[in-house]
Amino acid sequence: MDSPSQNENAAITRTSAEWFATEVHPHEPSLKAYLRGNFPSVRDVDDVVHESYLKLFKEKAIKPIESARALLFTVARHLALDKLRSAQRSPVDTMADLSTINVRDRQSEVATSVSKNEKVKLLTAAIDSLPKRCREVVVLRKLHLLSQKEVAKRLGISEKGVENQLARGIERCRIYLQKRGIESLFEDER
Repeated sequence: MDSPSQNENAAITRTSAEWFATEVHPHEPSLKAYLRGNFPSVRDVDDVVHESYLKLFKEKAIKPIESARALLFTVARHLALDKLRSAQRSPVDTMADLSTINVRDRQSEVATSVSKNEKVKLLTAAIDSLPKRCREVVVLRKLHLLSQKEVAKRLGISEKGVENQLARGIERCRIYLQKRGIESLFEDER
C-alpha cells in the first residue's frame, strides 16, 4: 500500500481541522463550565481541556467518532478524575504562579528556638545539680508555682527555710548557667 501523498495529507489535515472547528471546539465553554462545576479542586481546567482535545484527535485517527461532544466530556471527566487522584497521592501542592508564595526567612526563628531549647536543657541540668532540699524548693516554687507557705507545709520546713533554699538555688543555677555562657535565664532579664 502506498503512503498518502502530500495532497491527501493536506486534505486529511483540512478535514480534521474542519471537524474540530465544527464538532469539538464549540463545546469548549460548556466543557469548562462542567469541569469547574464538577471538579472545583482541579486547578488548571485549560490543561484538562487541551489534553482532552489531544486524546480526541488520537481517537479520531484510529476510528470514526459518532458523538464528539459525548466523547469529549467523557475524556475530560476521566482526565479530571486522574488529576484529583494524582493530587491525593502527591504531598506536593502545585501552584500556578510561584510569585504568590509567601516565603519567610525563619532562620532567626529557628536560632531563637534552638537557643531556648538549649537554655531549657541547661536550666534542667542546673536544677538537677542542686542539693536535694534546694532542688525540691526551686521546683515547687518556680516550676509548680506553689506559694512559699504551701512549699513550707509540703516539705515540713519553715517559710524562712523555703526563702533561704530558694535564694541559694536560684544563685547556684545562675552560676551554673554563667559558666556555660548564659548570662540570663530569660530575655527580659537583660
